[in-house]
Amino acid sequence: MLYVEQSLGANEELVHVGKFHWMYTVHSFMAILWGIVISLMIVVGGVIVYKQMGWFPRELPTFEGVQYLHPGMRIAAFIAFVLGLLSFAQMMVVKATTEIAITNQRLVYKRGLVARQVGEMSIDRIEGVNVLQTILGRLFDYGRIAVRGMGIGEVILPPIENPIAFRQAIERARSI
Repeated sequence: MLYVEQSLGANEELVHVGKFHWMYTVHSFMAILWGIVISLMIVVGGVIVYKQMGWFPRELPTFEGVQYLHPGMRIAAFIAFVLGLLSFAQMMVVKATTEIAITNQRLVYKRGLVARQVGEMSIDRIEGVNVLQTILGRLFDYGRIAVRGMGIGEVILPPIENPIAFRQAIERARSI
């Protein structure tokens, strides 16, 4: 919460801080899992096809047959795994570098590691706040917040925990 704390003005105080829900982390780990699953599907599928076609020099167990696969298949499996890892890393960087906060004067949404993108909206310029929750979001209490501002458009925040409390904090900050 470095940026928001550094940018607080005179007579400005934090009302609420939005945090990513643990389901976001689960989703990012699923990217690794899907990378592994797709890699295994490519390798095992290739070995099965090679065995069916009789392209192995002799009868081999499945795990030894990987060395006889076409290099393109092995590279494709490796790329699928690396893409899963990169997707995980990207999601974790987003989580680590995003700050969402409500002060008594504004809503602050900062993201970015090296290049910083900051969206600030004055509390008195907020027209409406919508809570976007899926069925899983309702069950596990997470969701997105869509904030509509006068003349600004709509800002959709990433999935946060307890979006109803976040919406109530915006209303509380508006009434101060």
